[in-house]
Amino acid sequence: MKLLFDENLSHKLAYILADVFPESSHVREIDLKAADDPVVWRYAIDNDFIIVSKDSDMHDRSLVFGYPPKVIWVRLGNCTTSDVERLLRKHSDIIVKFYSDEFASFLALS
Repeated sequence: MKLLFDENLSHKLAYILADVFPESSHVREIDLKAADDPVVWRYAIDNDFIIVSKDSDMHDRSLVFGYPPKVIWVRLGNCTTSDVERLLRKHSDIIVKFYSDEFASFLALS
């Protein structure tokens, strides 16, 4: 399972969470730092990523277009990278189930 962290999250998360979510990446690492949402969306589909974002636009795209890709919406407001790390680690079992669910396209975590 690969997570693709959107530009509104720290690029460090892919490395910090590599023990739980190996092969994850950040848009900055794949030359999509300032890319429009449709470009990130297409990359996630083509490369089997789950998009992780704090951006409500990704949530909206998920509602309109469905799966793939799957989207995890981080609903923490103003927070630190450590806060996001703790949230994703705490819910790692839920994320694994979400990944495996063939009908689920969107997961909100807070």
